[in-house]
Amino acid sequence: MRQNRALRIAAVAAGIALMATGCGATGNAPQNSGGAAGPITGLQIMVPNTPGGGYDTTARVAAKVLDDEKISTNTEVFNLAGAGGTVGLARVVNEKANGDLTMLMGLGVVGASYTNKSEAKLTDTTPLARLIEEPGAIMVSKDSPYKTIDELVTAWKADPGSIAVGGGSSPGGPDHLLPMQLAGAVGIDATKVNFVSYDGGGDLLPAILGNKLGFAASGAGEYLQQIESGEVRVLATSGEERLEGVDAPTLKESGIDLVFSNWRGIVAPPGISDEDKAKLIGALEDMHASDAWKEALKKNSWTDAFITGDEFSTFLTEQDKRVADVLTKLGLA
Repeated sequence: MRQNRALRIAAVAAGIALMATGCGATGNAPQNSGGAAGPITGLQIMVPNTPGGGYDTTARVAAKVLDDEKISTNTEVFNLAGAGGTVGLARVVNEKANGDLTMLMGLGVVGASYTNKSEAKLTDTTPLARLIEEPGAIMVSKDSPYKTIDELVTAWKADPGSIAVGGGSSPGGPDHLLPMQLAGAVGIDATKVNFVSYDGGGDLLPAILGNKLGFAASGAGEYLQQIESGEVRVLATSGEERLEGVDAPTLKESGIDLVFSNWRGIVAPPGISDEDKAKLIGALEDMHASDAWKEALKKNSWTDAFITGDEFSTFLTEQDKRVADVLTKLGLA
């Protein structure tokens, strides 16, 4: 009996010791700025469109930096495409309180939530951080007859409906809003634009290379390999300044009064605990502070636009209203 009692006491002591050292996402590793001990485990980053696009690239780069810097371990990136990102959005909103799930998203999902009449909205999620901004690019294939933005605009104005304009987002997304605003800036009725929507840059690229479009509007960062090889020609970019590594003027340099930037961020399901929210934001703050992330920004021609928590929540609310207003004027919301 005395031996059995000693064994029970030893077992309890071992259990207490195990809880003290931690298990799962905690442990004895250094703390991140979110306050959770050790690297995060079990983190998932969902990409709400097809592989190869801007969301996908950003998510996989972020996951690699998080793991390489030991901020997280075995971070999983997976794709759940459909309806311009709203299939993924619905999953995030429905997985209430799941502190392991996040979604990489951006301006495209804001617009798709309206044009696809989605019941789920980004304002229903838990905003974590805006990561980057990226100017748009007006692109054609190497075989396109258009060598300059002036040549393209001249042909487009002559017969707007005859030139198919492709974008890797649904109506209301950045690849749709850019050509619509470009049309207005050069005197074309935006309702006459022949816009063709593709579900992400991975689907848009073959259409550009196959000359199925008059031109495409998207972020140049998704196509740097094809731009460098000469398969894709950039006629102009839409930022305030020229895009490093891309030999093309800005729209403003070309006499077109338009500046436009896309952005990408990351959200979590609604109702996650304060502890999980702090842990996730802390991990993203650590990622943002790393040299590896700074190098990724440069390599992918991304502009740092990092904001978190309440500031990002306010930004999302403003973006939601802005996009809704634009789409209402176009009769799409």
